[in-house]
Amino acid sequence: MSRPVPPRRPSPAPAASLPAVLAAVALLLTACGTQDAGAGGVGGAAVGSSPSPSVSRIDDPGKDGVRITSLTLPSPSPSPSASATRGRSVSADTLGTDVDSGISATYEVTNEGTETLTYSVVFTFTSDDGGAMANRTATVRDVGPGKTVRGTVLAGELPPTTPRVTGAKVLTVTKVPADEAPAEPGACPASGIRISADDGDAAMGLRVVGLRLDNCGTRAYTVEGYPLLELLDADRGPVDGVEILDGSGEITTGAGPDEPPRPVTLQPGERATASLVWRNTTEAGTAVNVPYVRVRAKAGADPVTVTPDLDLGTTGKLGVRPWAKLEEED
Repeated sequence: MSRPVPPRRPSPAPAASLPAVLAAVALLLTACGTQDAGAGGVGGAAVGSSPSPSVSRIDDPGKDGVRITSLTLPSPSPSPSASATRGRSVSADTLGTDVDSGISATYEVTNEGTETLTYSVVFTFTSDDGGAMANRTATVRDVGPGKTVRGTVLAGELPPTTPRVTGAKVLTVTKVPADEAPAEPGACPASGIRISADDGDAAMGLRVVGLRLDNCGTRAYTVEGYPLLELLDADRGPVDGVEILDGSGEITTGAGPDEPPRPVTLQPGERATASLVWRNTTEAGTAVNVPYVRVRAKAGADPVTVTPDLDLGTTGKLGVRPWAKLEEED
């Protein structure tokens, strides 16, 4: 009697060769974007990583106690990806929002005076030929006498166009007593009111700067008439020889008719505006510039020093329009 033949087991598959395994691992690592930075990747960088930035020390005396100490620039990328656009910009007036430039400058502010000051500094990022590519403003608050404060200003988002930013410098510096500085955004002074100045408007020699009064407190606040002004020079001393006019009719009719002053009561969250109006005509005599204006909303109010930089020319006149409630926009 014959015995049943047991089923045959399948033969095991031949083991993969060692070279094949190594090749598969290398392919997997490459696909995951990992590579030794020193293993000959593009530009010596790992695939999928950003090139290391370049930091340059700057030895510059600066201006009015403010100086730039270093500049950080991203290394150019050979890839046509978004990173290749970093470090490129156009003029400050045409800044776009295409990609963050990765450019920054470190700075230090030293108060060589005798009172605590708040600084507003305009930094400019420049190209090889010294042209201004972007201006950025930094506010440095409460710098005590003899103290040094350090910070960083970012060039921010710039369009992907040439020329490449290669330098930075301090453009302008204004400094006011810390207790007279405009409140920082979102903060409310103990007085419950916040005063600020806008960037102004200029057309055909006519200048207009708006003052804004916000009731950020918890009680109603009433003003009537015109803001009270003191004109100050670069050393924050009084400027003589300028007549401050009620209304703007003697300056121009282009700003609209003068409205008589009326009581304005601002509930919490409401705001009012007033305007400074002048012409920068320059004829015989010495032109007058007023970098600082100390503003009081009304008699007895705490002063706030703003920096509208009034270029009054030789006219000797500054018109002031009265406070008016700013209606909410739709």
